[in-house]
Amino acid sequence: MSAARESRKDLDDQVLAWIADGVDAPADEARFDALARALFLHQFEYNEPYRRLCTAFGRAPEGVGHWSEIPSVPTGAFKEARLAAFPEAETVRVFRTSGSTTERRGELHLDTLALYDASLRATFRAWVCPDPEPVRILVMATPLRDAPDSSLSYMFDAAVRDLGSDDSAMLFGHGGLDMAIAMTALQRARTPVAICGTAFAFVHLIDGMRAVGLKLALPDGSRVMETGGFKGRSRELSREELHGGISEALGVPPDAILNQYGMCELGSQFYEPTLRTGVVTTRKRIPPWVRTRVVDPEHLRDVPEGEPGLLVHYDLANTGSVLAVQTADEGTLTAEGLEVRGRIAGAEARGCSIAADALLGGG
Repeated sequence: MSAARESRKDLDDQVLAWIADGVDAPADEARFDALARALFLHQFEYNEPYRRLCTAFGRAPEGVGHWSEIPSVPTGAFKEARLAAFPEAETVRVFRTSGSTTERRGELHLDTLALYDASLRATFRAWVCPDPEPVRILVMATPLRDAPDSSLSYMFDAAVRDLGSDDSAMLFGHGGLDMAIAMTALQRARTPVAICGTAFAFVHLIDGMRAVGLKLALPDGSRVMETGGFKGRSRELSREELHGGISEALGVPPDAILNQYGMCELGSQFYEPTLRTGVVTTRKRIPPWVRTRVVDPEHLRDVPEGEPGLLVHYDLANTGSVLAVQTADEGTLTAEGLEVRGRIAGAEARGCSIAADALLGGG
């Protein structure tokens, strides 16, 4: 075990203990602040590109008095440098952002999957599969064997493995959604199912069912979780159109359909609490071990509650990388939760251009 990993062991254990408390654990501000600043100290010491960025902006651990002062890294910078706080030889998994085969893709390097797995299990169980017994999970996304660097494929594979019943299944083949398998599995469902996939996969399913005049009434207790995913697609539906189409095609009520928000660069995901509350909402719950700031894109200063701005996430599950990630997403934050509104044009490019020289040692 490297010195970096040995130095981080206690921090990993503390974060794992918090995640084990579950999504209903108190949002302990003092606990988060202490852990975040300790983790920043570790990452400043062992993550050299990140240290260069912090130094370029005149920010060091001794000058940080609160977690919100920890410098964030734009998502675009994950394409420019290996942002890992451990030796490359200890890497056990690399997740890459979606993109074409020719463009550079952002990468999240991990030397352990323990925190990633713990976080995804805790949130997936709470918001998608709160059932006392394993539920049948039907997945409409590329299998992990075909996309080993996809964090989304990994998440679904882990959810099926840890939370799904033995008859859970992948409805994707090498060529995409297998309509014959999907329709057969759905028509034969006699117990509640959890259907999970990208928004575009659901569009494909809805179109296929409409083409053959098929409408279903899935068993009570069935639910749908969609993760967005229209990037690079020629056809896009509004949330209302998508969820309305899902409800009509599958016979699943609106309060059993939820959206998940996640990023390759983060170790945690955000879910709408619809299944547990019975109230349809676009606001997502933030796990207790995560904090989100909404900032002015130009100066990165916090905006008033409820006003739109750029999202910056502080995820304690990112112990081996950087805990503070600046997105290119616009959103609002209130006591009810986080609402993600979409991308801010040019935000990723601006953020990356500011950080790239520092990360690569040029500034």
